[in-house]
Amino acid sequence: MTLYVNLAELLGTRIEQGFYRPGDRLPSVRALSVEHGVSLSTVQQAYRLLEDNGLAMPKPKSGYFVPHSRELPALPAVGRPAQRPVEISQWDQVLELVRAVPRKDVVQLGRGMPDITTPTMKPLLRALARLSRRQDMPGLYYDNIYGVLELREQIARLMLDSGCQVGANDLVITTGCHEALSTSIRAICEPGDIVAVDSPSFHGAMQTLKGLGMKALEIPTDPVSGISLEALELALEQWPIKAIQLTPNCNNPMGYIMPEARKRALLTLAQRFDVAIIEDDVYGELAYTYPRPRTIKSFDEDGRVLLCSSFSKTMAPGLRIGWVAPGRYLERVLHMKYISTGSTAPQPQIAIAEFLKAGHFEPHLRKMRSQYQRNRDMMLDWVSRYFPAGTRASRPQGSFLLWIELPESFDALKLNRVLLEQGVQIAVGSIFSASGKYRNCLRMNYAAKPTAQIEDAVRKVGAAAIKLLEQSQD
Repeated sequence: MTLYVNLAELLGTRIEQGFYRPGDRLPSVRALSVEHGVSLSTVQQAYRLLEDNGLAMPKPKSGYFVPHSRELPALPAVGRPAQRPVEISQWDQVLELVRAVPRKDVVQLGRGMPDITTPTMKPLLRALARLSRRQDMPGLYYDNIYGVLELREQIARLMLDSGCQVGANDLVITTGCHEALSTSIRAICEPGDIVAVDSPSFHGAMQTLKGLGMKALEIPTDPVSGISLEALELALEQWPIKAIQLTPNCNNPMGYIMPEARKRALLTLAQRFDVAIIEDDVYGELAYTYPRPRTIKSFDEDGRVLLCSSFSKTMAPGLRIGWVAPGRYLERVLHMKYISTGSTAPQPQIAIAEFLKAGHFEPHLRKMRSQYQRNRDMMLDWVSRYFPAGTRASRPQGSFLLWIELPESFDALKLNRVLLEQGVQIAVGSIFSASGKYRNCLRMNYAAKPTAQIEDAVRKVGAAAIKLLEQSQD
């Protein structure tokens, strides 16, 4: 990535996080040139890119300013600390979301689905087609329990970008990230155990805890800096927590990237209380800044971090190819993998390995990061325009998911029922809580290229929310 794009992304992130407010003067071209050791023309190119994205506005003889029109919704509030571990509920609401069949007459804003229509996916489709025509049928045989070696080698190289140095034999290919999380949880915990989770948290991991008879302890989470280390420390002192499960990079559903210093501090806490960390990095490659953020796993020296990821969000969920780097828990994870699905389907593994080896993945990621960042800005503008006054929204630093908070009395379940009649589906906030909190919140997807149909769907969400709020006040 060129220097001016790096600089533009850095400044853009600072604007999005509120370091520079609407109307503020941005640093001068000369000051940025000195600060970052780049040429004046590089800074000027960066500002032109910010101008194109609506994040900077030039004023003759005065420099660059944050446009007044960039008035964004306030950030979501930090949740209250949990009193005790709880048994997970909300399965009925999760089932309602995941059993939805794709339909042309329903705009699906609720699922964690990437844009699979991009032309950069064509080399993968060609690789899959070639494999299906081969006479030796490599994709139809059992593979070993670790997964296809060529793919594990490529993933090990890929993980260098996040600061991880692992070998192919340190990785286990799974049927999506969901199985990576499930095998990790089962490798460490037993029924009745307590797992600390960031809150709001990915509903799939919590439903795994529910299915295995475990309890979740929800830790308050800041929409910019991530899980509260202070609340986590108190919880570790008070409860026999067996593991910490979180998504620190491009979090689902809030989109933040946990600062590196806090990742290190979290690992130190885990070492002090001797608990495992199950790190979900499925969105990490979709960070808008480059280089991509480091994982907690990259600081791990005693093997207590189990890193889980997949190609479901960077490429396509239908591939069902994920992986786990389980550290010291490798043998236990292999056993859990064996008794659940056995070996993972080889054909998509071989095709993805070819795609990576041929150098197609990085250009694909660059295109998707750029698209998702533009779409985020568009979605935030739509939310500002169409949603009730006082609506709060996250500032995703990667991926394609937006978390929205409405007044505390609001009921997103009612909203979703109204919207389904209008051909729109959202993800209700309560499924991201073990105890059913965040009923006044919702999550929306902005992966697809913006169209009049998607804008109309967002407008319907906002209009329905306004109407429900008015009715509740009557």
